[in-house]
Amino acid sequence: MPSYPFHTTREDVRIPLPDGTELAARLWRPVTEGAIPTLLEYSADRLGDRTAAEDARRHPWYAGHGYAAVRVDTRGHGDSGGAPAEPGSERELSDGAAVVQWLTRRPWCNGRLGLLGVGAAGTTALRLAARVPETVGAVVTACPEGGHRLGGAVLAADLHTRLTDLVANAALPPDPRRLGDAWRAGWLARLESLEPPVDTWLAAGDTTVPVSVPVLAVAGWGDPSCSFVLRLLAESPTAHALIGPWPHGLPEAALTETLRWWDHWLRGVDTGALKEPALRSWISTRWTGEEAWPSPDVREIHYDLDGQLSTAGTASDDRYVHVRSPQHTGLNAGSYVPHGRPADRPPDQREEDGRSVCFDSQPLPEPVELLGAPTLRLRLREGGAPAQVVARLCVVGPEGASELLSRGVLDVGGAGGGVGEGGAEVEVELAACAATVPAGHRLRLALSSVYWPWVWPPADDTGYAVDPSRSTLGLPVRHLAADIGTAPITFGTPSLPDLLDIHVTEPLTARPEHVTVHDIGRHEWRTELSPAGDGTRTHPDGLVRDEHTVTAYRVLTGAPLSAQARSDRTVRLERPDIGWDVTVQTRTQLRCDAGHFISVVQLRALEAGSVVFTREWQHRVPRERP
Repeated sequence: MPSYPFHTTREDVRIPLPDGTELAARLWRPVTEGAIPTLLEYSADRLGDRTAAEDARRHPWYAGHGYAAVRVDTRGHGDSGGAPAEPGSERELSDGAAVVQWLTRRPWCNGRLGLLGVGAAGTTALRLAARVPETVGAVVTACPEGGHRLGGAVLAADLHTRLTDLVANAALPPDPRRLGDAWRAGWLARLESLEPPVDTWLAAGDTTVPVSVPVLAVAGWGDPSCSFVLRLLAESPTAHALIGPWPHGLPEAALTETLRWWDHWLRGVDTGALKEPALRSWISTRWTGEEAWPSPDVREIHYDLDGQLSTAGTASDDRYVHVRSPQHTGLNAGSYVPHGRPADRPPDQREEDGRSVCFDSQPLPEPVELLGAPTLRLRLREGGAPAQVVARLCVVGPEGASELLSRGVLDVGGAGGGVGEGGAEVEVELAACAATVPAGHRLRLALSSVYWPWVWPPADDTGYAVDPSRSTLGLPVRHLAADIGTAPITFGTPSLPDLLDIHVTEPLTARPEHVTVHDIGRHEWRTELSPAGDGTRTHPDGLVRDEHTVTAYRVLTGAPLSAQARSDRTVRLERPDIGWDVTVQTRTQLRCDAGHFISVVQLRALEAGSVVFTREWQHRVPRERP
C-alpha cells in the first residue's frame, strides 16, 4: 500500500431511505478526529463484484488524501433493498437526494459534498447535483451517457446491448454473505418487479442537464460523450473539461486532476485548478489548452461541396447528386462505446467510402488542426421522402488509406413527411473531434443514406438528393499558432493502491472481438461482437463471477426492414464454500416494421441449475416520436 497523508479504514454500511428501504454502501475514511469533506459515487453497478476492482483503487486513494469516499448501490441493485429503479428515473434521483442528506448528517462529514460518476452514473451525478445544488459543492463526471437517439435517428448500436445488461444487472441477487438467509426472498421480489424501460429508451432524445454547481467533465476522444461534454462546457461558467486519448471510463491519468478539483471546491485550497485552461484536450500527439469554450482560437472554415470539395461521377444536367446506399453501409463504423480494444477502432474506411457519395478536397498545402464539432449544411431536393442523412469526415493519405475523424446523422422528415416543396436546408452536426491533418492529405466528406448497425435504417430507404452548389461543410479549425507562448500541459501520476487480487480465467476458446460474415447467396450481412469482460473472475472474498455476452446484427443488402439486433448475456455468481450458485440469462431482440419497433426481452433465473423464474416482455413502440 503506498504512503498517503492519512491512514484509512473501510467498512460496509446500510443507508436508510425515508420509505424504510436500505441501500448498500462501502465507506472509506481517513483516520482523523475532525470532520471532513465527503465524495459520493452512486451507481447501479454492484459494488460487491462488478466495480469492486475500480472502487478499491480510487476510493482508498481519495480517503488517503483526506476525504470520506462512499460508494453506494442504487435501489434494487447489488445488496441494496427494494425494487430496481430505472437509471435517471425520479425514484433514483429521489433516493440519491436522501443519500446526500444522510451523508451530510454524519458526524464525520463537514457538510461539504462532491459527486462522482462514470457513464450512466456520470449523468445521474449531474442530475442529482441539479436537484440538490445547495448541498453539492462540486461534480466530477466521466463519459456521461446521453439519450438513445442520434440526430433524431434511433440508435441500434449499444441500445439493445445496454437493455440486456441493465436487465441482467438488476436481476442478479444480493450476496448471502452480506444479507444472510434474506437474500433469496429479496431476489425473488426483485425479479418480480423488473420492467425493462424499452418504451422510455426508444422515445428518449438527447440528454440536457442544466447544472449550476462546478463540474469537471472527463472523456476520451471517440467516446459518444465528447459532444455532450463540450456542450456542458459551453453552457456552464464553472465547468472545466479534460478530453484525452482514453477509452470509455475514468482514466487513472485524470485522478490527480479530480483531486485538485475536490480540494479547490470542497476544501478551499488554492490548487491552481481554476488557473488551468477550461478545456485541456489531446490533439494527435500533444496536450493543448483553451482558456474558454467556444475558443477564440477556433473558427469555422467553410468548404463548399462544389468548390473546395468536389465529387467524382458521371456528368449530368441535373445539379442534384443522389445518395442511396446499400443497407450494410456502416459495418466498419467501429464500436459505439470504445473500451480500448483493437476492434473498437474504425478500420480503413475505403470500403465504406465505396458505398457512399464522396466529396474530396485537393491535397492540403499545410497542416489543418481540427478541434470541435464539424457542421454540415445541405440543400436537399424538394418533394423527397423521409430520409436518413449520414455524414462521415475522413482524412485520406497519399497512398489512399481513409481514416475516420468524425460522423453525424440526421433523421429528415419522419412522421410529418419528407422534404417539402421548395426543398429544405438541413444541418447535420458531426461528433466533436480533435486531429491534426498533415499537409499533402485530403479531406473527404462521405454521404450515405444508412449507417447500420449504429442507427436503425428508415422504413423505406429511397435516399435523398443534394445540391452541392448550395451545400457547405463547416470545419472547426484551430489556429496553428495557438500554442505559442503557452505553458506545457502536464498531469501528475497518482500513487494508487495495489490492484485487487482478482484471479481471471480466460475462456478456453475466446471469441473474436468483432466478426462480419457476408452470405453472398442470401445477400445477407451478419456481425457478431464479444465484449472484453467475458471470463471468470474469482474475488479475494471467494465470490466467483462468470459472464458471457454475444451481440449480433443482421441485414439484407436491399431490405431496410430486414435489420435485426440481438444480445445474449449470461452471468453466474458462485460462493463454492457455502454451495451458493445462481445464474441469470437475458436476451434482447429488436427489429422493426414500417411503423413500429418490436422488442422481445427474455429473462431466466436459475438457482443451483434449476429455473426459479422466467419472464418475457414484448413491446411495440411507434418509430416516430409524437
